[in-house]
Amino acid sequence: MYVDPMFMQFADGIDKEKYVIATYFAVTKASVESVKYACALAIEQTTGTWTPVPGETPAVREKHLGRLVGLYEVPTYVNEFPKDLEERQFIIRVAFPVINMGAQFAMMLTAVMGNVSYMGKLKLLDLEYPESYLAQFQGPKFGIQGIRDLLGVQDRPLVNNMIKPCTGLNAKQTAELAYEVALGGVDIIKDDELTADQPYCPLIDRVKEVMKAIKAADEEKGETTLYTFNITGPVVTLRDRALRAIEAGANALMVNTWTLGLDACKMLADDPDINVPILSHTDLQGALSTSPVSALSVNLVNAKLPRLAGMDMAIILSPYGKFPFTMDAFVQNMFAMTSPWKNIKPMMPMPGGGTTQGHIEELMGKFGNDIIIAAGGAVIGHPMGTVAGGKAFRQGIDAVMKGQSLREACEDPANKELKAAIDAWGIYGEKSLFDLKK
Repeated sequence: MYVDPMFMQFADGIDKEKYVIATYFAVTKASVESVKYACALAIEQTTGTWTPVPGETPAVREKHLGRLVGLYEVPTYVNEFPKDLEERQFIIRVAFPVINMGAQFAMMLTAVMGNVSYMGKLKLLDLEYPESYLAQFQGPKFGIQGIRDLLGVQDRPLVNNMIKPCTGLNAKQTAELAYEVALGGVDIIKDDELTADQPYCPLIDRVKEVMKAIKAADEEKGETTLYTFNITGPVVTLRDRALRAIEAGANALMVNTWTLGLDACKMLADDPDINVPILSHTDLQGALSTSPVSALSVNLVNAKLPRLAGMDMAIILSPYGKFPFTMDAFVQNMFAMTSPWKNIKPMMPMPGGGTTQGHIEELMGKFGNDIIIAAGGAVIGHPMGTVAGGKAFRQGIDAVMKGQSLREACEDPANKELKAAIDAWGIYGEKSLFDLKK
């Protein structure tokens, strides 16, 4: 008997408070027996190996064995297989005992996608957690409402700008640019992911210069600006960098989440002395999620796991700009960041990657106002200058909030900065910004 009753169970027949349920997409050769395949997956990741071993007693299996709680072939073949069938596709759901992993990411991911990541066409689609397990994670300290409270902005979408050029600016040059960006009405400015604590622009020097410039701009415009300083680097000195940055005046931080590691990010978010919001950057996420048949789903990589790790806001790529990203993946990511999730606060999505003022109407129409519209070149590369780039975004947002279209708003002489941006880059849906033939 190659499958015992302990192994194959109904999802609604187990005590779900004891298990994390992993959902996979698998593609196998047509000749593979699906139950044997799923059995091998669950056993490899829990109590067993390719042959029985003495220590795998019934008591050990009862407490630690993974349970197959769903196996669905798509399309489903019952009577016979087509003669030319070469591959079969399955959705597999395995319940992994929480006791095997604990409230941490390193062993969680090892448990659900460790050795089996070498099984070929196998993709981890989702993870479902018991309420008692989620309660062991703090999640975002600030989240959407906390960020709004810090900025004093409760209704409209926020605007972000990323410092450009990506590398090469020293602390004073970064500060000069940050001053102009803030003065234009941008709410959140971020370091580029390629700039952290390098010799040409040391972190603490940058914090001191930038925050002095931000304070001057805020006094002039009568608003608050957050600047997320990238503290990515060796984990052994990560907390120290964060605390030194905050002591030097930093009012927000940024991490390259997956190159740094989820547990390191959780350490920062859980620390009561790190009392500023943290931005999650998309670094490495494409390598972990873009294969259609292997690795992890884009929802887990971009949204669900960083949110569980405590990130307050996160950049996600959009389908509008310079990176290939489907609208389906984009929409799912946005809702994975904001949907209700027990004790875990929503984190604020920051769509970017070629976003311009011409996308304001589209983004607000799809997702409402709890978004941070992220732009690099559309602010710093505005035809009328950096300050005008920020103003153009604010003018467009204000117009849409009033029920106007962007095209209508351009007719108002007071919105000359918005008009210049729209003249340069267009409105989404009217023409493609990246159409090289235009």
